[in-house]
Amino acid sequence: MTNANRISGHTIRLAWTEGPTKGQTHEHVFHKDGTVGWHAVDATQKTASEGKPKKAPEKVPYAATQVTKDVGVFSYKSGADFTLTAVLNFVDHSVVGFASGGKDWFPVAGTFDIVT
Repeated sequence: MTNANRISGHTIRLAWTEGPTKGQTHEHVFHKDGTVGWHAVDATQKTASEGKPKKAPEKVPYAATQVTKDVGVFSYKSGADFTLTAVLNFVDHSVVGFASGGKDWFPVAGTFDIVT
C-alpha cells in the first residue's frame, strides 16, 4: 500500500451519519510524510483551513491506496488503540468503513469534503 495521491497531502473533513460518532464532523490532515492528524470540528473551534486548532491533533502513521480512479481507502491506528479504516467514493463523496478499539467494533458511514 502507498499513500495515494487522492488522499496524501490533503485535508479531508468527514461528517459521520452512522456509527459511534454519528452527528460529529472530524477533520483529517493526511501529511505527505505518511502521518495523519485529526480533530473534531465544532462551531467554537477553528479548523485547519481557518487556522490552527485549539488542541494539537495526534499524528500517527496511515496507509492509503486507490482501489479505482474514483475510490480510495485509508487506515490508521491511534495511540489509544482506536483503528479507523474507511473507503472514500470521490464521485458522490460518501464514506463507509469500520472503527474499532479494544473489544468494540462499529460500521461507520457518512460524507466527506476535501478541504485542501
